[in-house]
Amino acid sequence: MDLGICVASHVKDVDYVVRAEELGYTHAWLADSQMLWADCYAALALAADRTSRISLGTGVAVSGTRPASVNAAGIATINVLAPGRTFFGVGAGNTARRVMGLPPQRIKQFEQYLEELVPLLKGEEAGMHHGEETIPIRHIMPDKGFVNFEDRIPLYISGFGPKSLALAGKHGDGAVLALVGNPAAMASVWHMMQEGARSVGREIGPDTDYYTTALTAMVVLDDDEPMDSPRVKAECGAMAMAAVHYAYDQYRNFGHQPPNALAGIWEDYTQLLEEVPAERRHQRIHAGHNCWVLPEEERFLTPEVLAASNMIGTREQLIEQLRGMAAAGLNQVMILPNFDTRFDVLERVARDILPNV
Repeated sequence: MDLGICVASHVKDVDYVVRAEELGYTHAWLADSQMLWADCYAALALAADRTSRISLGTGVAVSGTRPASVNAAGIATINVLAPGRTFFGVGAGNTARRVMGLPPQRIKQFEQYLEELVPLLKGEEAGMHHGEETIPIRHIMPDKGFVNFEDRIPLYISGFGPKSLALAGKHGDGAVLALVGNPAAMASVWHMMQEGARSVGREIGPDTDYYTTALTAMVVLDDDEPMDSPRVKAECGAMAMAAVHYAYDQYRNFGHQPPNALAGIWEDYTQLLEEVPAERRHQRIHAGHNCWVLPEEERFLTPEVLAASNMIGTREQLIEQLRGMAAAGLNQVMILPNFDTRFDVLERVARDILPNV
């Protein structure tokens, strides 16, 4: 099992990535959301210049905010600075687009985007859709060090539902997943990815080089520390609330009912958000996203909500859980702690967990 970090892109926070490399984390995934954080490619360039071993990439780039040609050129530029350790993660924009009041790309749009992107990441010609036209494009000046397509750039596709997971299996070298709670759930995820892979004659599985990563936050409990202690909330509360924000988007856009873990807070939480005018609610939903918890949302951090999207347990419990995930075919867990406590979490997980997985 690899352990990586997911980073809210910040051009003055490169020391965090440097320290992760020193501690032995394998990957740094820099998040892409233009209305939340700094530009991910600017932050990746700085991180590439100051590191030498850790794998670097987007965690994840968004298909609906940058054309495929722009994303391909951006990550191929990072590949000049970090050859052989650059990867590209991409998703349809569950947060980056919603924070602008837009839905994520639909599956058909996302697949069209991936079909254009895959050859571009290899420096090959792709068909760019423009209205009714399909225009052949490729990077025509890859020499002189402008970009690097010689060193392979693995493509990791974010997927949560059956259709997006099928696309990950069909087009990707790996997948970025939500936290998978048990081996049976991971087996179901593999089935959905394999269905997509088989549609194009590919075979993928836990025993192949297809690479799977799950996003979470992790807290190592002290002896007798409760699941909802102030420290736990300070280290992983933002991840817990990001899951609540996502559930609310699914509810208001599609009528999906929230997960059972949110039942105890749901009425109070929806009432809070619906006090915000509808035309500006998209700006409020994701406030603090994966960085901190707004004071008025602290009350929603119940043990059930915290446990639903985070890994919280004693050293022994977390090691056992990670080993079980690895046995089920998960290759990496990337952690995204609260912003203000990120270095504390980085050090604690490296000390107690990293040597044992």
